[in-house]
Amino acid sequence: MLKEFRPALILLMALSILTGMLYPALVTGLAKVAFANASDGSLLESDGRIVGSRLVGQHFSDPKHFWGRPSATSPMPYNAASSGGSNQGPLNPALADAVKERIKALKSSDPTQTSPIPVDLVTASASGLDPHISVAAALWQVPRVARERHLSEQEVRTLVIAQTEGRQLGFLGEPRVNVLALNLRLDKTGTPR
Repeated sequence: MLKEFRPALILLMALSILTGMLYPALVTGLAKVAFANASDGSLLESDGRIVGSRLVGQHFSDPKHFWGRPSATSPMPYNAASSGGSNQGPLNPALADAVKERIKALKSSDPTQTSPIPVDLVTASASGLDPHISVAAALWQVPRVARERHLSEQEVRTLVIAQTEGRQLGFLGEPRVNVLALNLRLDKTGTPR
């Protein structure tokens, strides 16, 4: 009976080492070489310290900063441990109430802004962690950020355009703005006078 188990145990050990150790080590090593930034979490630094990831949104509420998409995660916004949408459908009164509250907050943050509010500023993404907003959502916030920082709207608009990321592979998705990267750049170049 031991004769039958011996080849099975040897095969189990060999495959465990191959698929459980060697293959993951090889893939990790290749990722570190080919995609060094992404394999480390696409981390962003400011003044030598890590402030976040390009892949996970952060909550900004200061009127001097651009605000991202609302997050549906709880108990706190952009909580990667509870990633997911609210699962509220378009006819759900709770979703309608949340959108109305978000519209009210945006209008109160900039009463002079009369343009229609872009939808991504009032609706959460499916993951609740989206780090990007549309170019329209960023441009909608330009007057408030410029006023709060005592900058011209053109200076802030130029910064938004400079931080705009194009379509992936040139044809996938829409142009977008990473809110954390934009706010970091704004903090470095757009300090109040």
